[in-house]
Formats: sequence, structure tokens, C-alpha cells
Amino acid sequence: MATPQHHGGQYGRLFQEETGWYNEMLLSVVLPGNWWRVLPHLVQSWLRNCIGVYLMYFIIGFLWCFVIYHWKQHAYVPKDSIPTVEAMKKQILVASVSMPFYTVLPTVYEYMIESGWTRCFFHISDVGWPMYLVYLAFYLIFVECGMYWMHRELHHIKPLYKHLHAIHHLYNKENTLSPFAGLASHPVDGILLAMPHVVAPFLLPTHFRTNIALLFMEAIWTANIHDCIHGKVWPVMGAGYHTIHHTTYRHNYGHYTIWMDSLCGTLQKPEDIFKED
Repeated sequence: MATPQHHGGQYGRLFQEETGWYNEMLLSVVLPGNWWRVLPHLVQSWLRNCIGVYLMYFIIGFLWCFVIYHWKQHAYVPKDSIPTVEAMKKQILVASVSMPFYTVLPTVYEYMIESGWTRCFFHISDVGWPMYLVYLAFYLIFVECGMYWMHRELHHIKPLYKHLHAIHHLYNKENTLSPFAGLASHPVDGILLAMPHVVAPFLLPTHFRTNIALLFMEAIWTANIHDCIHGKVWPVMGAGYHTIHHTTYRHNYGHYTIWMDSLCGTLQKPEDIFKED
């Protein structure tokens, strides 16, 4: 099996140059002046991650809400299931307080990659396209399994649920869930659920850009699974399944797919609960 061949510090500098480019690309646009350039690289990276997540959260959240609640009014969400403005404000507040802490994880993680502590590779050509796809499949399987068990234990270990995960489950009805609820969690809760993305590259060869993209795509995915719209795309663990999770607390712990819940006996299908129109 082909594995990436690293070349010491010179290879590691590729990752730092890449994250430096990310910093330059975002911070030079959104921040006035050049004051941020004197900050240490690690602080710049945290600032970029933090601003990036805020931008993604608010742009995606407001566009999503505009489409499903106003532009396509009642086409996807019944009138009595549209969350109140007050509920969405509370979700935005919780998420806004947590996001600076969430972004500590990818920042420290990027530092570990730059330092050569992981099995990340920079170029797809380092392993070739066939092995890149094989490693990506292993990565997604690892993340799916890891997030299922992490999520399940956040429910089953009572202190973790009481002090961490319960904050996210304040939104437990269709008319309280919205795209803004996805990141409305205790910061430690959010970090724990994201850990499989970070642990995987220590165990599996992982393409750096793909890994970073998937980690930040969580902002889009969490908005999607909290909009209460059942997309009926097998085997995707869409909002129909995740809405059941928020109402029963003991089903549908999976993340991208229904496979882990099917294997572990925790799957509850929307068709079994909601009447067909």
C-alpha cells in the first residue's frame, strides 16, 4: 500500500506556507490595516479560523432561513413548524459565544500538522489518485464511527449530557430547531464531536486540504441537519432523522449516514413516525 513520503522540515514548511496563505487571503480582506501581520503565526491562524467560522455560520444561516422560511414559504416547512425569531436569536447567541473556543481545535491541529506530528500529506501526487480515494474512504468511515460513538456517549454518560450536551438539546421540537441551532452547543461539546476529524490524520494518511475542507464543511452540514426538512436521500442521515434525535434523545446518533445506527440498533426512520402527506 502506497504511503506518502515526507521529507523532513522542508516538507513541513509546505503546510505552514499553505496556512499562511489562508491567513493572508482572509485577514487582508476583512481586517483593516496591517496590525495583524505582527501577530504570531498560530494567533493569525486562530483569528482566521474564528472569523471564517463566523462568516460561514451567519451567511449560511441567514441564506438558509431566507430560502426555507420566506422565499419558499411553507413549501418545505409548515407554518406551525417555523421557529420563532426569539428561538433563533438564542441559538445565535449560544453559537456566537462558543465559536472562538471551537476554533482553538483546528488551530492547534494545524500546528501539529505543520510540526510533522500527523500522517497528513500535501500533494495528492504523493500517493496517487487511487490511494487518495482509498485513504479518503477510510477517513470518512473512521469519522462516521467516531462521531457516532462520541455522540452516543454524550447522551449515555449522564454528567457529559447534563453539563455539556444538554445545552444543544434545549432545541427539542420542530418549531425550535433552525439552521442556526447546528453550532449552538457548549464549546467543549462541539470540540468533542469534532475530535474524530482531528484524530484520524494521526492514524491514517490524510490529504491536508481535503481534511481542512471537511472540517469546515461541518458548518454547512450542521445547518442542513437542523432545518427539519426530510430530504429522503438514502443512506444520508439528513434532517428528518436528526429531528427525531432531538425529539426522542435515543435514536439517530449518526453523522453523515444511517449505517452506524442501523448496525447498532438505534435507527428510527422518519417514515415510521411522521405520516406521509
